[in-house]
Amino acid sequence: MLNIGDLAPNFTLNDQHGNPVSLNDFAGKKVVLYFYPRDNTPGCTRQACAFAGAYEAFKAENIVVIGVSKDSVSSHQKFAEKYNLPFILLSDPERQAIEAYGVWQEKKMCGKTSMGVVHTTYIIGEDGRVTHVMPKVKPDTNAADVLAALGK
Repeated sequence: MLNIGDLAPNFTLNDQHGNPVSLNDFAGKKVVLYFYPRDNTPGCTRQACAFAGAYEAFKAENIVVIGVSKDSVSSHQKFAEKYNLPFILLSDPERQAIEAYGVWQEKKMCGKTSMGVVHTTYIIGEDGRVTHVMPKVKPDTNAADVLAALGK
């Protein structure tokens, strides 16, 4: 997991439209980078919808919101259309960003242990450095917590 003050690792991944997006594309802007396990699951859907609901507040502050999971581009496209998600969703099937940001971790569920993406949100400053680390976020309050952390 990254720490406050670390330089955010750059990556290039395809968005829900199949277009390549790099973190460096947003140099000079604040970026909310949230990692989630899977499209169309209850918690991930609530988290995405909460970010969609708060999107105008982020947009008004010129803050970029990006969601990242291992799901395919087509899965992201369907997910974004189904819930009218106005922000970028990036497909990371090879776990390039997921591993660079340290969110591929051991998880325990129903007595079984497996590896997977842990709900984690990073806020990256205009200088490309991590300003906030939010591990194991609550999907329902993540967007509001990010706005509060940013003083919005």
